[in-house]
Formats: sequence, C-alpha cells, structure tokens
Amino acid sequence: YTRVTLESKAELRFSVFGVKSPERLVVDLEGAELTAALAELDGKVTTGDPYIEKLRVARNRPGVVRLVLDLKSEVKPQVFTLKPIADYGHRLVLDLYPVVPPDPLAALIEQSEKKVPRAVESQPEKASEEPKVARLATIVIDPGHGGEDPGALGRLGSREKDITLTIAKRLKGLIDAEPEMRALLTRDADYYLPLQMRVEKARRVKADLFVSVHADAFIRPHARGSSVFALSERRATSEAARWLAKKENEADLVGGVNLDVKDRYLAQTLLDLSQTATIDHSLRLGNAVLGELGQVNTLHKARVEQASFAVLKAPDVPSILVETAFISNPEEEKRLNDEAYQESIARAILAGIKRYLARHPPRPQSPLALH
Repeated sequence: YTRVTLESKAELRFSVFGVKSPERLVVDLEGAELTAALAELDGKVTTGDPYIEKLRVARNRPGVVRLVLDLKSEVKPQVFTLKPIADYGHRLVLDLYPVVPPDPLAALIEQSEKKVPRAVESQPEKASEEPKVARLATIVIDPGHGGEDPGALGRLGSREKDITLTIAKRLKGLIDAEPEMRALLTRDADYYLPLQMRVEKARRVKADLFVSVHADAFIRPHARGSSVFALSERRATSEAARWLAKKENEADLVGGVNLDVKDRYLAQTLLDLSQTATIDHSLRLGNAVLGELGQVNTLHKARVEQASFAVLKAPDVPSILVETAFISNPEEEKRLNDEAYQESIARAILAGIKRYLARHPPRPQSPLALH
C-alpha cells in the first residue's frame, strides 16, 4: 500500500471523499494554511508509485486547504488520525490499498520455480520410477521496525530498522542459495509495516517458519549478548522479556496503525488449539538457533525466553524473535555495523534453521509441496 502522512503541532480537522472518472481522493484540511511543506507534497510522489499519479494542493476556500490525489486506479483508502507519540506530533494518515491485493503465494511459487530442478532427483533408482520432487521449506524473515518506526537507537547514531534489514537481506540470500529452502522478506526496504500484517504475510504464503530479526536496546547500556524469544500463552519468563515485548508491541503506536481495523488473526490466536503445538515447535526452533548464535556472540540468556510478542502470534507457524545484539551497548553497536559480524549472525540463524528442519521436515500436506 501507499501511505501519505501529514503531521502538525495542532490536531488536524479534515474531511475526505472520493471522486470517479477519473479516480481521485480529496482531503479538505479545515483551519489550515497553505504552507511551504504542503506545497512541496507533490514532489514526494515517486513516478513508480503504484496508486498515486500526482498530488495537488491548493487553497479551496477561506480556512480550507484541499489536497487532491489523482489515482492510477481504484483504491480502498483507510484514513485515520494518530495522537502525539515519541518524536511525532498529531498525524493524519491516508493508507491506499489495492481493491484486489496481489497474491504473495503465487508470486513466491513463481519465484521458486527455477529452484525446482535442483530439488528433483536426476537419477531415479529404477527406470520405471518417477523422479521425486523435494518439498521446499518456506522461511519468512521479518526485519523489525521500519519507516516511521526506527526502533532502538544506538549512541553512535545507528538505527535498529537499518541493522535488521541488512541482516535479514543477508539471511535471505543464504536461504535462497540452499537447494530445498526459499525465503520471503516481510519488508525489503525502509517502510513501516504493522505487526499484524507481518503475521498475515507469513500465513498467506503458508510459511513453515517465521524469524523476526531485531537489535534492541535495554534500560541498562551495559546489557549485551544475543537472545531468542518465543511466544508465551501466559506470562513472560523474565522482567526483561516482559519489558521487551511491551516495547516491541508499541511499534504500532509509533509506526501508526489504524486501530479501527480489527485484527482477525491475533484476537483469537490464544484460543486456537494449534497454538500450544506451535509454541512447542517455536521453542525447538529457538533452541536450535540459540545454540548456533552462542558460537558467534555471548548469549544474554542461555535459554529461549518467552513473552507475549504480537509479531509471534501466527497460530500455525513456528515463530521466533532473534535479538542479534544490543544496539544500546556501544561495543555491540559497532559489531552490528560490521559486515563480517552481520554475515556471521545470518549464517548462525541459517544453521539453526537447518538443524530444526533436519529433525522436523516441512509438512508434506502443504499446497506448496510440489513447488
């Protein structure tokens, strides 16, 4: 989707309506002045934007500034406001969604078709036997934070959202090089993605595993080491885990999520009978990854911790959250910016995933089994 955000020191009063032939979305800002920032809005629309052709701003009548979004096609807009939080003032958000969203599952299958020959046995045991097609494991990698939500900030100026994306891209490259695995990133650039949408992306591609990559901060700057977290149905395993889950779950408040849209997955997640089995497998995956991370970095905790992370709540996908290191620790912040360390972390996560899959192969009944 495309997001347009207007920020103001004062609360914004507005009205929105659509116009047909051609498709347009009109926003009237009441009590606003035609400032330089508003006049420059059109220049922020890129030529490759899938939904907005151009954006026009003008004084409509006394005390009203009108924004007109000329659209390339019909859209499903979500318009909502956000109260001041973190470094942001009052915000008016316009999220433009396609009427018919693209199918990520079809795109992933198409993307993976080139790998199929590598997974087919070239020499059947008997001439009469059909070649066996191996089952590709689908791993969804989730770079934490992004866009308006920078995540944790290091003393040297590093932003968690940049570190996580870099490591996630390295991990995707390593996974895609494996003959019987493929990876999908929840985000591949610097943009905000709601926590629920990260979960939904994993479910829509029938993911076998979900790995959320982070580089968080803690209240004490000397906190150090790598950690792995899984979902908890009840309570967090430590105060640090509880604090971290609360902080991560607040990402939607900073990044800006439309709270009027009900979450059809997460609301009933803990009532789903499959959740217990999923958490059990999440812990197994977490232990495999944690063991490999211990070869690269000091471990903050020697066991997989648990807390109520919203991003781990897919009821049918084993999911873990990996804290690669503490960006709030100056020494670890330097390591997080080192390419060799980033590669080592990515390889450790891959090794843990492979250890888990060796013991728990992908579900054969998946519709992706022959792709």
